[in-house]
Amino acid sequence: MLTEVKEALNNIVGNERPLGWVIKFWPVFVASLISALAATALCKQIALKYGIVDKPDDTVKTHKEPIAYLGGLGMLAGLAVGIFVSIFIIEHDQMPRILKWTFGILTGGAIACGVGLADDILDIEPWQKILGQICAAVVLVIVGVVPNISDMAAFLHLPISGLFEKIIQAGIVIFFVLGATNSLNLLDGLDGLCAGVTSIISLAMLVLSIHLATWGYSDIGDPVRIIICLGIVGGACGFLPFNRHPAKIFMGDAGSMLLGFIVAALMMLFAEDTPRWWLAAIVVFGLPILDTATALARRLLNKRPLFISDRGHIYDQMIDRGIPLKKTVFFCYVLTAVFAFFGIVMAFTTQIRTVHAILIYTGIFAIAGLIIWAKGYLKMEGLRGKVPDKDKKQ
Repeated sequence: MLTEVKEALNNIVGNERPLGWVIKFWPVFVASLISALAATALCKQIALKYGIVDKPDDTVKTHKEPIAYLGGLGMLAGLAVGIFVSIFIIEHDQMPRILKWTFGILTGGAIACGVGLADDILDIEPWQKILGQICAAVVLVIVGVVPNISDMAAFLHLPISGLFEKIIQAGIVIFFVLGATNSLNLLDGLDGLCAGVTSIISLAMLVLSIHLATWGYSDIGDPVRIIICLGIVGGACGFLPFNRHPAKIFMGDAGSMLLGFIVAALMMLFAEDTPRWWLAAIVVFGLPILDTATALARRLLNKRPLFISDRGHIYDQMIDRGIPLKKTVFFCYVLTAVFAFFGIVMAFTTQIRTVHAILIYTGIFAIAGLIIWAKGYLKMEGLRGKVPDKDKKQ
């Protein structure tokens, strides 16, 4: 394993483009961070003034007093400003297609954020949220942020072309957008958790992006990946000071759906060519995948409704077992970093073939699942977790 790590470190920076080509995008992060800080502070005041708050319910929402919403709009503002700043950095001959992708991602993110905001304020139906998420995904398809499935089809010896290929690509994009937005929505349960985890995931994807950019992987995809990674890290980090425990503002569904959509878009950008980078990006997103799979498996095994919120997520069960909130959040950060580490090392280790990488990634998730099962995280008491004794007697 040490040999693989050394090889991975040696391969981080390529020789096709200088590292300075990447560093020139630093204003995107700075602009996103400052804008998100200012916008989140403003959104907090607006939310309190107009009563747009999240009220405790003593079951799933266990905070003690109403907390301002609209944090998602602050992150969206940070991302938007960062993308606008990138216009002054992008090389002129590449600008049209790069702007098409970056502003397409921003548009889709705004739609996802708007759908979440509608749910925060109006409590819309689940099918309406899913429809909105699909609309956001369609924007990616329209601007061309879709996976290249030709290599995977060739690997599986499947003849795919023409309209059938486009349909499959659209289906994959929709699947990833729905999966990522709802996974991060489920993960948004503790102060600083979702934004912090997303920041770590985006930083790991930035490392992958720097590697690809310095090796000259793609004239269009390389700058877009770096811009989006820097923009969303800046936006999330600008929000975090207001969301760390005790939180002064929540991101709400507006924020979790925005973050989920952007991460899904990044995964599609890593699927621009060979499957290796796509697989690595999926593994980097490992904690939200693990938490969602745990929640669904637990509800299914205990014959509970799949789409009703409960206090049985990994982080909830850690809290219920007496682990302090800050330690729980920190542990989730560490677990996210572990998944990110494996994704990066495996992607950079060129000696490992894609088929072997798939087997190793599957083994990593299988081991994580076994640990979840062994620790009793698939058990459930009551519809919402630790509830009334009468539920235990039934």
